[in-house]
Amino acid sequence: MRDLLLQCSGVAAIAVALIHGVLGETRIFAAAGNTTIEPRGLRTLLRLVWQAGTVAWIGGGVLLIAAPGMASEPARHWIVVTMAVVFGFGALANAWAKRGRHFGWVALSAVVALAVAGY
Repeated sequence: MRDLLLQCSGVAAIAVALIHGVLGETRIFAAAGNTTIEPRGLRTLLRLVWQAGTVAWIGGGVLLIAAPGMASEPARHWIVVTMAVVFGFGALANAWAKRGRHFGWVALSAVVALAVAGY
C-alpha cells in the first residue's frame, strides 16, 4: 500500500508540474505579453526559469514513482524527504504569496501528504 501511495504522489507531482507549466504559459506570460520587459533576453530568461521549475517537479515525480522499485531504503528515504521539502516549500510559498486564495498550495500539499504517507 505504501508503494502505491508513493507512486500516486509521483503522478500527482507530474500533474501539478504540467498544470504549472501550462498555466504559466497561457495565463502569466500571455498577460505579461502586454508588458514591456527590457532587455528582451530577460523576458526569455524569466520564461525559462519558470519552466525549469516545471521540469524539476516532473523529475521529482518520476523519482517518487520509481522509488518503490529501487530496492533501497536509503534511496526511498532521501527521495521522499527531498521531495517533501521541495513540494512543501512550494506549498508554503504559494499559500503565503497568494494568501491561500490559489489552489496550488492545496495540490502541492497533497503531493507531500501522499509522499509522507508512502514513506
